[in-house]
Amino acid sequence: MLLPTVVFFLIFSYAPMVGIYYAFVQFDFNTTMFNAPFVGLQNFKFLWQSGTLLKLTFNTIGYNIAFIVLGHTLAIAIAILLTELRGKLFKKVTQSIMFLPYFVSFVILSVIVYNIFNYDSGFLNTLLKQFGMSPVDVYNKPWIWIFLIIIFYLWKNLGYNMIIYLAAITGISEEYYEAAKMDGANIWQRIFHITVPMLKSTFIVLLLFALGSIMKGQFDLFYQMIGNNGLLYNTTDILDTYVYRSLKVTFDMGMATAAGVYQSMFGFILIMTVNYIIRKINDEYALF
Repeated sequence: MLLPTVVFFLIFSYAPMVGIYYAFVQFDFNTTMFNAPFVGLQNFKFLWQSGTLLKLTFNTIGYNIAFIVLGHTLAIAIAILLTELRGKLFKKVTQSIMFLPYFVSFVILSVIVYNIFNYDSGFLNTLLKQFGMSPVDVYNKPWIWIFLIIIFYLWKNLGYNMIIYLAAITGISEEYYEAAKMDGANIWQRIFHITVPMLKSTFIVLLLFALGSIMKGQFDLFYQMIGNNGLLYNTTDILDTYVYRSLKVTFDMGMATAAGVYQSMFGFILIMTVNYIIRKINDEYALF
């Protein structure tokens, strides 16, 4: 019964790993991978010395840390807030409205962003002109996109994370809350001494999954919102978009593969380290 699954992963996950060899050659499309000149670690060296690897690493990790911290903090807060609401109809409508953006495709999101911030006819500049103010060229201000990307990521994914924590809260026995009420605990004491501690295991598991892919940026989000606007690359370029551009624009297989190998190895080492630390603190919360 396990054979189909094993075969699937062998074909689609392990067999393609032969392509890692591209990272160590100067590939030319006129030849094959194993006939290309072997350059060792030159592709990695160039990425590091050019400063590209450091910038991409900083951007990728920085955005993911913001996504993890803000995403989970807000999701927990909203899940707790919805749990404490008494109106069932209002609670269900609120959950549906917050969960709806998760199903919006990134292509549609890019259209929404463009129609809001377009310099000539965007909603923002049209509104500013109505109040007699000067229009703002958002696509020429890289620092603004740091906040815009985080805001739109939270808008799209907050509802999904909130549903997970809401399910975990639902699984908490009512007996704990009833006992706390009998002891005179108010709503804030019940939240901080019962609900939040009970969510610890769920949070740690989701944190480990998130840290495992901390070097993988939200490619669809970044590519659809930024596109090929080189003015914004310093603050918005991540490893995924760099690899894609290297293959699509410069056709540099060696450099793109080197960045991808670095990305995977960094994520693997990070998840193993964090899981080891958590296992030492509390073995029950570790993934393995």
